[in-house]
Amino acid sequence: MTILHHPGDDLVLGYAAGSLAESWSIAIAAHLTYCPICRLKVEAAENVGGSLLGGLDAEAMAPSALDLLLTQIKGVEQNEPEKPRASIKESSPSKQLSILPSALQSYIGNDVDALPWQRLKNDVFQYLIETNDYEAKARILRIKAGRPVPSHGHRGRELTLVLSGSFEDELSKFSTGDLQDVAEETVHKPVAASGDGCICLAVKDAPLQFKELIPRILQPVLNI
Repeated sequence: MTILHHPGDDLVLGYAAGSLAESWSIAIAAHLTYCPICRLKVEAAENVGGSLLGGLDAEAMAPSALDLLLTQIKGVEQNEPEKPRASIKESSPSKQLSILPSALQSYIGNDVDALPWQRLKNDVFQYLIETNDYEAKARILRIKAGRPVPSHGHRGRELTLVLSGSFEDELSKFSTGDLQDVAEETVHKPVAASGDGCICLAVKDAPLQFKELIPRILQPVLNI
């Protein structure tokens, strides 16, 4: 499996430092299951951060410390790792009975068919994940083959991790393990690829801006 789309370095740094809110952390932990490159990025961030903290005395951390850390992380991208990070205990999803990474199974179980899905529009369904997070919201989306998510913009950041199948939008194609990281200026209309459709984990920190009337009317009720 080749992963082509990754989270921003700020999320990698935040995850390594343990400073991400719960919903963002779920998405990054799940992505790490698929992505050896990001596992090594997290390891590099933890190693460099630990070295810097270990060398601190009464003086402040050098201003170049963050630059050094980012250089280490960027260096990981240049070399495809040969094996997964040893400290990541999750097994590959391909070796699990469930399509869900362990980071998600601890929240929603391992059977996506057993979830009480809520219809959003036509052949698009969601399941809200319960967390103690007040910064962002996480949900599982299930989109039938060839069906679109209504066109929308963003008031904040949104992460979408493909758990099964794939989808395409105006930006690119995203397959299993890929993580789309979009900001406020992004407007798109994701469409599930043909075949078995697409199941995704989506995390956002602000309501979406739907372009169609019906999704806008239903938005307060569906909490999207």
